[in-house]
Amino acid sequence: MSLPSTPHTPKRRLPAAALAVAATQQWFDPLLSLIVSGRTLLPLSKGQMLYSQGQKADAVFFLETGKVKLTVVSKAGKEALLGIVPPGGFCGEGCLAGQALRVGSAEAVSPGTCIGVQKSALVKALHEQHPLSEAFLAQLLTRNILFEEDICDQLFNHSEKRLARALLKLARFGLEAPDPQGQLISPNISQESLAEMVGTTRSRVNFFMNKFRRLGLIDYDGEVRVHAELLTDIVLSD
Repeated sequence: MSLPSTPHTPKRRLPAAALAVAATQQWFDPLLSLIVSGRTLLPLSKGQMLYSQGQKADAVFFLETGKVKLTVVSKAGKEALLGIVPPGGFCGEGCLAGQALRVGSAEAVSPGTCIGVQKSALVKALHEQHPLSEAFLAQLLTRNILFEEDICDQLFNHSEKRLARALLKLARFGLEAPDPQGQLISPNISQESLAEMVGTTRSRVNFFMNKFRRLGLIDYDGEVRVHAELLTDIVLSD
């Protein structure tokens, strides 16, 4: 997407770094408001592309509401799901490190709004506004910790535990008010996408999802509701 040129916590929980990035739109809204030009508020509809793989990388997108999925397509045409960006997250920051072209795509999976900031405007603001640079760095470091934990998860944990952890992250366990009916994963995610995230087959995901449902860890009937306090036992078990 090219930018127009216009000026209560559960007692038992995972460590914060094992969750989706604990951010809300409040952390960047007041900071980005100081950027006079090169910042644009963008409405998003479901299925709308923020950017596509191979496009010029020239902006960073900060998600206020809604959710965005990040994907990459191999030379053989196989698509892989890299993750879901929740409200308060951002994507496209590779351009700040010299990435000339997008290495993946970002697509809205639910209606929402985001703030798009041109690379040059954001670089200038990061140099001049210390509160913004400190907050942005904190988010990047938190994301780096998450990536490291994801790698360790893939290397050392079996697929059942990896699936449980993925479901907790998608349900934003610890980041949203607990729901006695279970934390709803929204938008809904297919077993194929879960298999890509976990690094296993769809049949294994189906097996474990049915097991989790039998044990009362999730409700799974068209949509997935996660009973996070119970499912956490799978992740924390040795």
